[in-house]
Amino acid sequence: MLKIDMFSTATKVKGQGVGSAYTELIRLLKTHFPNEFAIEINRYNQADISHYHTINPTFYLSTFSHKRGRKIGYVHFLPETLEESLKLPVGLKQLFYRYVIAFYRRMDQIVVVNPTFIPELEKYGIPKDRITYIPNFVSKNEFHPVPTTEKHRLRTRYDYSERFTVVCTGQVQTRKGVFDFAKLAQANPDYQFIWVGGFSFGSMTAGYSELKHLVENPPANLSFPGIVEREHLVDYYNLADVFLLPSYNELFPMSVLEAFSCGLPVILRDLPLYQQIIAGYYAPAQTGTQMNDWLHRLATDPMEWERFHQKAVAASDRYSEDHLAHIWHDFYLQQAQLENAKGKSHVEK
Repeated sequence: MLKIDMFSTATKVKGQGVGSAYTELIRLLKTHFPNEFAIEINRYNQADISHYHTINPTFYLSTFSHKRGRKIGYVHFLPETLEESLKLPVGLKQLFYRYVIAFYRRMDQIVVVNPTFIPELEKYGIPKDRITYIPNFVSKNEFHPVPTTEKHRLRTRYDYSERFTVVCTGQVQTRKGVFDFAKLAQANPDYQFIWVGGFSFGSMTAGYSELKHLVENPPANLSFPGIVEREHLVDYYNLADVFLLPSYNELFPMSVLEAFSCGLPVILRDLPLYQQIIAGYYAPAQTGTQMNDWLHRLATDPMEWERFHQKAVAASDRYSEDHLAHIWHDFYLQQAQLENAKGKSHVEK
């Protein structure tokens, strides 16, 4: 049985995608491969593979131990992707960014959730053959569509009216396009807008004061229910008619996969990273005006809504748990073989 040590503190911060991706992977491995992989969490015991999901200093120090086996780093962000998320003093920011890259360089293999990261990591001196792309996924058992009658019941339960409903889930951050979401709400008073999420990093969030003011004083048809426990997120997708994420900077958001899995038509700002991984599955928009046009089309044309519903279903199959289970299984076995080969070469020398 292959011994895999997982190192993560991602679940300590609620309402952010790294924790969701980590939780999904642990559950996948324990469900699909209970007799092939022995999983331990933050234990520092002898392992065949050590998989680092977060970059804690204690985890970095552990990479110098021979007990770690093959070291795998999960890259959910790069220094430049943090610019619009966190507000740090200049000196501390530079030090932290150098540390991030130093951590990645300590890994034997890097896993990225988006292929656009590969050339950027190469610029930091990490060879391409040490980088593997494995996309995120979600469980259809956890995120799935419900009948129309259940949609009505959910709206009543959460105190929403029977209006065309637009939902987004994610941290309240400027880079996520929260202000654009609010402008769309103002432009469409007959629609209902819901942003599920909050300030996972508190006042460290870039633009915190302005964002906090919006959350506390939103347009009448926009609500901010705050950070919701993961098991209740499915309710918000299922009470909505459309998922809209106006983000300017993303990796591979779990929220989009969750929306697909619930069969929701998805509208996204047409970022280059989406074009590489989910092109054809969502309604692309470059501007707020184009997003507004898509909302009107999906709200008034049942055939158009159904077309993007079917695209969501197709996307959820592509990024399903069953499909990704095989990919992760083969990846871990390959990494174990590489570690064994390295050990044999050292013995021969």
